[in-house]
Amino acid sequence: MKIAGHDIAVCSWSLRAASCAQLADMVHSVGLEHVQLAIGPLVGMDPAAVSRELASLKSAGIAITAGMIGFDGEDYSTIASIRKTGGFVPDGTWPQRREIAIRAARITADLGVRMLSVHVGFVPPSDDPRYPSLVERMRELAGAMADFGVDLLMETGQEAAGELLQFLNDVSMPNVGINFDPANMILYGAGHPIDAVRTLGRHIRHVHVKDAVASDQPQVKWGEEVPFGTGQVGAAALLRAFREVGYTGPLAIEREAGDNRLADVRTAIESLRKAAASL
Repeated sequence: MKIAGHDIAVCSWSLRAASCAQLADMVHSVGLEHVQLAIGPLVGMDPAAVSRELASLKSAGIAITAGMIGFDGEDYSTIASIRKTGGFVPDGTWPQRREIAIRAARITADLGVRMLSVHVGFVPPSDDPRYPSLVERMRELAGAMADFGVDLLMETGQEAAGELLQFLNDVSMPNVGINFDPANMILYGAGHPIDAVRTLGRHIRHVHVKDAVASDQPQVKWGEEVPFGTGQVGAAALLRAFREVGYTGPLAIEREAGDNRLADVRTAIESLRKAAASL
């Protein structure tokens, strides 16, 4: 399915499928043929098991837009807790997470997929003593992933767009880009997503279609994730901004809350269609 020139995908973890075969059935049930695939469950499998799982996607005609990796020990219960435990910032978990990310990149490459997204953690201010260390960690990871032909995509949300742009410029690796999540900007209280598209435009290589309503204490308490098209992102404004910056890549629907995920994916598709018709 294409809408406004974009391949429409769904994030595999949003559907909570028990197997790749079930995932393929669920993706087809909403009229889609593309997924962003969580690579984490595959990292611990033996190669034969990975091949069996992925064969069901291939035989069903499901295309993978990008991989995604997260880590045990990341605590999303509050913004304060994920600030301490997220991504590649904590020193204690860096060696293990580095190895997991590199293994995930190898699997991503074996799938014939070029992009792997991750929350790298809260980027410290540029004058923070921890900042140079995170820059070097990103360069190290990006260099390792470049050997596999894989781009490392940082997911937006934790930082204001201008701060993230400075970090990208300081890392200065050609295979580091952005997985743009407009709802995360609202959930974390990191700024307006449409403005962020214009700031980060040339670095955006993959997109999550997700929506949210801001909290009454931005950067302290989470906002609320809602079905796409019912929150504060603005579907038409988002598509228009992507057109302005020249982004033509995939739009992957992500839903991480709610008990009726397939219905919410259908709502997102319809919201995108209506928005595209209004452009």
